[in-house]
Amino acid sequence: MFRVGSKAACLACRNLVSTNMGVRFRVPLQKLHPLSRAIHHRYSGNTNPQRAPHRTAARYFTSMSRLPMRQPKPSPGSGGRNYQQQRGFWVARLAARLLKLRYILLGTAVGGGYTAKKTYEEWKDMFPDLSEYNWVIPDFVWELSEQIDLDKIAKALPEMEEIAKLLPDFDKIGENFTFLKSLLSSETTSDPQLKATDTPTTVMQESSEKQYKKSSDKEKIDQLQEELLRTQLKYQRMLERLEKENKELRKVVLQKDDKGIHQRKVKKSLIDLYSEVLDILSDYDSNYNTQDHLPRVVVVGDQSAGKTSVLEMIAQARIFPRGSGEMMTRSPVKVTLSEGPHHVAMFKDSGREFDLNKEEDLAALRHEIELRMRKSVKEGQTVSSETISLSVKGPGIQRMVLVDLPGVISTVTTGMATDTKETIFSISKAYMQNPNAIILCIQDGSVDAERSIVTDLVSQMDPQGKRTIFVLTKVDLAEKNLASPSRIQQIVEGKLFPMKALGYFAVVTGKGSSAESIDSIKDYEEDFFQNSRLLREGMLKAHQVTTKNLSLAVSDCFWKMVRESVEQQADVFKASRFNLETEWKNNYPRLRELDRNELYEKAKNEILDEVISLSQVTPQHWESILQKKLWERVSTHVIENIYLPAAQTMDSGTFNTTVDIKLKQWTDKQLPHKALEVAWETLQEEFARFMAEYKGKDQDDIFDKLKEAVKDESIKRHKWNERAMDSLRVIQHNALEDRSITDKPQWDAAIQFMEETLQSRLKDTESVIRDMVGPDWKERWMNWKNRSPEQHIRNETKNELERLLKLHDEHTAYLANDEVTTVRKNLEARGVEVDPILIKDTWHQLYRRHFLQKALSHCNLCKRGFYYYQRHFVDSELECNDVVLFWRIQRMLGITANTLRQQLTNTEVRRLEKNVKEVLEDIGEDSEKKTQLITGRRVQLAEDLKKVREIQEKLEAFIEALHKEK
Repeated sequence: MFRVGSKAACLACRNLVSTNMGVRFRVPLQKLHPLSRAIHHRYSGNTNPQRAPHRTAARYFTSMSRLPMRQPKPSPGSGGRNYQQQRGFWVARLAARLLKLRYILLGTAVGGGYTAKKTYEEWKDMFPDLSEYNWVIPDFVWELSEQIDLDKIAKALPEMEEIAKLLPDFDKIGENFTFLKSLLSSETTSDPQLKATDTPTTVMQESSEKQYKKSSDKEKIDQLQEELLRTQLKYQRMLERLEKENKELRKVVLQKDDKGIHQRKVKKSLIDLYSEVLDILSDYDSNYNTQDHLPRVVVVGDQSAGKTSVLEMIAQARIFPRGSGEMMTRSPVKVTLSEGPHHVAMFKDSGREFDLNKEEDLAALRHEIELRMRKSVKEGQTVSSETISLSVKGPGIQRMVLVDLPGVISTVTTGMATDTKETIFSISKAYMQNPNAIILCIQDGSVDAERSIVTDLVSQMDPQGKRTIFVLTKVDLAEKNLASPSRIQQIVEGKLFPMKALGYFAVVTGKGSSAESIDSIKDYEEDFFQNSRLLREGMLKAHQVTTKNLSLAVSDCFWKMVRESVEQQADVFKASRFNLETEWKNNYPRLRELDRNELYEKAKNEILDEVISLSQVTPQHWESILQKKLWERVSTHVIENIYLPAAQTMDSGTFNTTVDIKLKQWTDKQLPHKALEVAWETLQEEFARFMAEYKGKDQDDIFDKLKEAVKDESIKRHKWNERAMDSLRVIQHNALEDRSITDKPQWDAAIQFMEETLQSRLKDTESVIRDMVGPDWKERWMNWKNRSPEQHIRNETKNELERLLKLHDEHTAYLANDEVTTVRKNLEARGVEVDPILIKDTWHQLYRRHFLQKALSHCNLCKRGFYYYQRHFVDSELECNDVVLFWRIQRMLGITANTLRQQLTNTEVRRLEKNVKEVLEDIGEDSEKKTQLITGRRVQLAEDLKKVREIQEKLEAFIEALHKEK
């Protein structure tokens, strides 16, 4: 222990300083030796550390270690006193120098530590927030730690030497800090007493060093800036390499997950949930005018400003069609960017995945996008508002939703619709007026800023710039062409354009060649900014350049806007859902909420049930209606063209010959066609009858238009099997060739059929005659009706012809010319002028009636003629050839009806059912046609309810996932 204030304590303090440099240690001033205290007071004022150069301090510091612990004894006499004074002065000077060196070393250590800590904090802030990638690493990773080869992962990581290269040189930092401190201290006033004690050599040395440092001041600052820029670029390259290796590791993990290492399914990503909500909203048309205010990034810019190139750099793939100066983006394209193990793209309405690492898939994707754009553009238009939805996934892609809009134009050129400019403005405003949309304003840096159109449009939609990000493209061309690069600085600082923005970025998206790859564009962009004077001279800041920094900034802004607005939008749709549900309860309290698709499925099942009912029709019913309809269709031909001409021959042999010839001709040409027409019409009528019957059984009238359309289209598509006609012709021919009636019931049935037919024809004939001659005397008296002059003439002609028939009961069917003349003269004698044609026309109907009456009377005689027919007796009164004819016709009708029934039930009903199914499938795939056929407020209200519920549920699921991610 040393006594306080002794010389030994002073020496101990000195030794402590020499052995503990850099340690904060202070002895109270009042406890120091008086000599040390005096030295401290001398150098604690305006002390200039540069007064003692480093080499002098180092020499004294080295000599201090060789000082003896004991002081030498003074020589006797005055020489000893001088030596004592000289020695005391030397010790005092040495102590002062040592105390001065202590402050320099302590200050340097403190400043260097503070600088290192500040640099570390700045670098730490520059690292991206990787918490958003936590979803990629599922829970099973820890369970797979034993299965994954950690040695390979460790080898993939950078070596410590490479990481150490990124760290700053703390020796240089300390040296630079000392230099800056000396520079500042050199301008302060030194202690005059200290100057008096300095030697001339020291003063000259200090003066020369001071002048040298002043001259190299600017060079040092430039070197520091260049070193800082190199360090940042070196860090960025290292970070990109680490990210690339991280992508490979994540791809390995996700691929192992796909191969079934674990059984848990990866949940749908957050951005996919959000994109689904936007897709539903794009198709939603609400009668309550609920607007879509959910955030998305809207990419706008002048034509050929580089919008598509920026979007491709963010998506890391050349996915859009390209053209030289022409309009390529003809409709909005919604691109959902998300992270995934493979770099793929997929359309919303298609299951095909395009591998973006393969050039043929990229070409196919660009071709498909161009086709969809042209398909969406209506005839006579140039652009369309119909949105094309595309999703892009890949390792390291920032999650966001972007909408690429057609480029803004100033002039409509040849080949464009006249309203193209206004349509593009309208589409752009519709997307930008969303208060939560982030506007990515793209400006071409290679052209004069005054030529920009989009900046004025953006400033109108977002005057405060609270949701606008400005991007200056083609900076390499701008730097080369502009005489004053400071103009670029004015643009990115927001001082040149009237518009305001959240952030300003400068990017380079290649050299303008469509064959460039994304990696080559990235390398070119990095090399440009590394060597650009814009960044070196501080006109641009490091965080304002490269598309990578732009992508990070846009993604952060997008998710910030989403978190701030999504819950408010969920509340809006919740209120809309309440209004729609209230309307439904008031108007349709007892009906289920079936949307258009559900109603269509219900109607589809009903129609198919009605078609199946056709197969349940009994054979007797089919044959009955077929035979009846077929006879109605052919009876006129049989009576007028076969029976009457043959019966009027009055000869049995001639009758049979005529009948056989005419039946053969009829069978070969007309009968099979008529039979198939009857069968097809019968099938249609039965199908319509069943549908009408179902309609009456509490069926929903909302399906009427759909059922009618299905019925008409199915019948239109149905084609009868033509091969059935040939077989039917043979069957009919064989049936008509048979003349053998085997039993009495068949004979009686034929007579009955003949009587019914003749009576029907007789009734029709009498009706025609009654219309020709007008009302008889009874009708004239009872109903106050009179005959017209023409009817009066016909009546007189009829009376004259009836007298002729009474005289000649066996008269032929044709009236001779002399008979016509006789009738005409008789009528003229009574004062009636008549035309010969009128006489013949009247005769035809009268003779027809006369013949049918005789045939009916003959038919009654034939009822007892079966015995004679069976034994082939010849009796002129009982020759019943006409009965045999009608039996042949009746038998042919029965056989034809049976054949058609078999074809209907076995083939045609099933083919009709197949046609109905095809028509229903076609309508089900055609949403526009389905909307036309199933309409009404009830349908629209159910559609709105379904959409709003779906949007609300997906928004709630998205919000829940968003909170979990926080």
